[in-house]
Amino acid sequence: MECGWVKLSDMVKAVNTRSVDQELVKGPVDKAMEVLEALVRPGGPHRLGEIARRTGLTKPTVHRHLRTMAEYGFAEPAEGGSYRPGPRLLGLAAAALNDSPVLELTGPALADLRGRTGHVAFYAVRHACDAVYLEQSEPAREYRMSTRPGHRTPLYACGVGLAMLSALPPEEAAAVLDAPDLEARTPHTLTDPAALRAVLAQAALCGYAVDDEYDEPDVRSVAAPVLDAEGVVVGAIGVSGLTFTLDPESVEVFGPMVRAAARTVSAGLGARTPVLGVVNTADAGERS
Repeated sequence: MECGWVKLSDMVKAVNTRSVDQELVKGPVDKAMEVLEALVRPGGPHRLGEIARRTGLTKPTVHRHLRTMAEYGFAEPAEGGSYRPGPRLLGLAAAALNDSPVLELTGPALADLRGRTGHVAFYAVRHACDAVYLEQSEPAREYRMSTRPGHRTPLYACGVGLAMLSALPPEEAAAVLDAPDLEARTPHTLTDPAALRAVLAQAALCGYAVDDEYDEPDVRSVAAPVLDAEGVVVGAIGVSGLTFTLDPESVEVFGPMVRAAARTVSAGLGARTPVLGVVNTADAGERS
């Protein structure tokens, strides 16, 4: 397989339907975590009813958790009966981010990518089967991408997620690819495991992955994995733009830039920088 991005529109894009298994009984901590996650989603402040719909909890249950969070400074009331993250929660998040050696390295890398490509540059990490965006560097322009810090996207449906999957051990990647409930987020989302493995094999060969409208219509992204000193995937760096600005020719130019930025961050974490074009063909074969 040659290193070069190709569209996979001719591949099967099977859409699996979610099974309707009965939910496990949720405990108080589970419910509190779901309320907290809904509270910090972009687009806040959020009304109590909106949080209840998103979590599937009753309004009295949500109100009880929000009241407790407000007492501890993790939430605070806003206009119209809505709630926003409280100062204590924001302080904890800021302290955690400030103490991250990875983010100290990704900030300059993202700013450089934004300046060189003219596109949004971002850093994301893996949480279970999702990519969570932590940091973003966005140029001033008339449109804005929907991915903001805190945004979550399934690993199989976004560039940063595919980049991380391409560098995971095969058995870890298989746990995501072979899940029975992969949903199509757009008409272009790849949910067929064979098609996804082909994308990952290509990403492993090139050192970067391409999201070709898998997460959002008319949006394309290019991303590369970030590794630590042990060679373990800790995140991914990427750039994103509208398809008419980030066209296939731009992908061929920006892909190596993103790969170089990710490898610079990885080197700062102590990872050994691989020789360009050299991949573990055995691992790639297991994914294809």
